[in-house]
Amino acid sequence: MNDFAKGAAWMDGEIMPIHEAKIGVTDWGFTRSDATYDVVTVWDGAFFRLDDHVDRFMESLRKCHLTIPLGPDEIKQILNDIVAASELQAAYCAFVTTRGIQTVPGSRDPRTCLNRFFAWVVPYVNVIADDVAARGTRLKIADTVERINQAAVDPTAKNYHWGDLTKGLFEALEAGFDTVVLKDSTGNITEGPGFNIFAVIDGVVVTPKDGVLEGITRKTVLEICASLNIPAEIRAVSVAEFLAAEEVFLSSSGGGAVPIVQVDAHILGNGVTGPITERICETYANWRAAGPLRTAVTYSP
Repeated sequence: MNDFAKGAAWMDGEIMPIHEAKIGVTDWGFTRSDATYDVVTVWDGAFFRLDDHVDRFMESLRKCHLTIPLGPDEIKQILNDIVAASELQAAYCAFVTTRGIQTVPGSRDPRTCLNRFFAWVVPYVNVIADDVAARGTRLKIADTVERINQAAVDPTAKNYHWGDLTKGLFEALEAGFDTVVLKDSTGNITEGPGFNIFAVIDGVVVTPKDGVLEGITRKTVLEICASLNIPAEIRAVSVAEFLAAEEVFLSSSGGGAVPIVQVDAHILGNGVTGPITERICETYANWRAAGPLRTAVTYSP
């Protein structure tokens, strides 16, 4: 049996079974959530939008003042190698840089930490479970917490600052919903835990502009809209117009485009996927299955 079938990791130049991968308890990535990361998926033996994910990761490193001795091509090779070691044909592949261990004992200067890169892969993950997506996802707009201000934590640099999202998830799950979306201090919709959000308003596909990660799947959805001549906008979305939307769906690398059939007490489209959402979901699946956005994994012979 393949020792890496449940997952593999790359740390300090070595590939190991994922259960052997560890970081130190004093790593600032753990103690201060001081890290950035990205996630690229593998579908039917090929990465989807690998270049886009690695490019965003390199930009996140810059924004977070993190430095690693690896360039984009070396990162891509590491990702290929751990997927190949796992032999997974459908996978969720993360690559991370933490602030690392302080090299000057007792110092609080982040510049004297030794930044650390690692990567890991596990079987493909959906942010919304298959059975939930099949019966229709129910979304709650959080009442007890707002999305952290983007002036405090830059959402365009992918990060582990999930305190607000986790609190919102507890609120949604305990109220009988499947997931949550947070609004900002001005009352506009932002994003959810691991996904961007879209609403179809008067036939236009709209996604929030501020307080959100510039998701690669979000980018794909906007490109799909352009290819299908569906009007789309990136702009502020108020709670009122979000609740009045004809259709709502989320986007994430873990699952692609996923329909929402209920927002708070509002049932959308009699509880079935709307026609625009359905076209986008189908096109996303087709693009992921074939075409120029795929990078084939080189598996061991």
